[in-house]
Amino acid sequence: MSSNSSLSPSKLQSSSSSGSPSTDLPLKFIPGNYGLPFFGPIKDRLDYFYHQGKDTFFQTRIQEHQSTVFRTNMPPGPFISSNSNVIALLDAISFPILFDTSKVQKLNVLDGTYMPSTAYFGGYRVCAFLDPSEPKHARLKHLFFSILASRHDKFIPLFRSCLSELFINIEDQVSDKGKSYFNTLSDSMSFDFVFRLFCDQNPLDTSIGSKGPTLFDKWLFFQLAPLTALGLPKFFNFLDDLLLHSIPLPPFLVKSSYKKLYNAFYASMSSIFDEAQQRGIKRNEACHNLVFMAGFNAYGGMKILFPALIKWVGLAGEKLHRQLCDEIRTIVRAEGGVTLSALDKMTLTKSVVYEVLRIEPPVPFQYGKAKENLVVNSHDAAFEIKKGEMIFGYQPFATKDPKVFEDPEEFVGHRFVGEGEKLLKYVYWSNGREIDDPTVENKQCPGKDLVLLLSRAMLVELFLRYDTFTIEVGTLPFGPSATFTSLTKATSI
Repeated sequence: MSSNSSLSPSKLQSSSSSGSPSTDLPLKFIPGNYGLPFFGPIKDRLDYFYHQGKDTFFQTRIQEHQSTVFRTNMPPGPFISSNSNVIALLDAISFPILFDTSKVQKLNVLDGTYMPSTAYFGGYRVCAFLDPSEPKHARLKHLFFSILASRHDKFIPLFRSCLSELFINIEDQVSDKGKSYFNTLSDSMSFDFVFRLFCDQNPLDTSIGSKGPTLFDKWLFFQLAPLTALGLPKFFNFLDDLLLHSIPLPPFLVKSSYKKLYNAFYASMSSIFDEAQQRGIKRNEACHNLVFMAGFNAYGGMKILFPALIKWVGLAGEKLHRQLCDEIRTIVRAEGGVTLSALDKMTLTKSVVYEVLRIEPPVPFQYGKAKENLVVNSHDAAFEIKKGEMIFGYQPFATKDPKVFEDPEEFVGHRFVGEGEKLLKYVYWSNGREIDDPTVENKQCPGKDLVLLLSRAMLVELFLRYDTFTIEVGTLPFGPSATFTSLTKATSI
């Protein structure tokens, strides 16, 4: 149940923590409640997965409470989560408090109200589950930055090589079958790129062979199963809920899959482990962290982001395609190739990538526990959050805030061109604001800039090869699906 206390105006001024404090906002109780113990979380879980669905779940509560800040329960609930109670922040103004690690604790909250067994990670709490206040967090994140910096010259040529094979396969399938399912081919390309980048080897030349995506998919699903539903017919909802949301799936069922991945990475990264030891990190702990970064952060992120990129650009139609062709080909000719400088000059291409990240962020949830009593501002009110309370943000609502973005539900490719760049401070896809940079003191994705670079490079390669394309789209448990139905080869470059 709600348990807010009053707060004096003077205290409100001193403890407001939502970016730009506003002292004239009314202080309100946080509406909503958690229902009866045990039954309240289960009711909300059923609404969230089966009766309403994610977006309707949040939208109906916003309307009911006339507030974008309210109390609710978040899945999975009993018996996987010991406490499902959260304070939801669903607007662009309140949301950024979740990035302020001086105000919120990020200890074991990557997956929300539960934490997967460390058996998935070799018995270690890997960096993603560490709070920046823990000394090991800085050591590991420094290692990640060092690895990425040492490989920056490989990003574009290696990725373009992988993309070339991807588009050849797509083109062959469209020619032979009339369509090509992008997700499977993209997953294979993404794993190939990630493994080559970190291990300097073709995975086909290792014990993994062509099974890398399947091995990672099984490992990811077992960790994240409590956060999804299989989309079965309604008759099977009870079984779906019982299997995925009531008890954790046992890690030993994917132990052999994970061991194959771990062994392949360990055998290929000795120089990195030497550096890790110099930083005070055990070799096996470094390897488990790097497998997580490669599998969960890199491959897992690409698995959702690249189909979303193709989906939204494909649905945008020929007009945007022509504009992208003109920009990309003109700049590539002027720069003499696909270079970092060329990519940086493609303002529309950059805007399109930002717009995809805004409208369908690859990681939709953020969590953090209040380190102290806080006052968080929304657009029209202030709310007190008590120390220790779990704060939750649903990112697609924050980045589609109608009080910030015009036509927020529409994909607008040029949204962030020119004056539109000022809106980038409200794009939150990387566990931080787009205008901020990842550091060892925050939880922003260390590969943020690489993600942007690869997304732009994919669009560049696509529109150097083709004038336009058509797709069919669908929905999977963790993101969209895209199927190419036609490709029109470039008439001029």
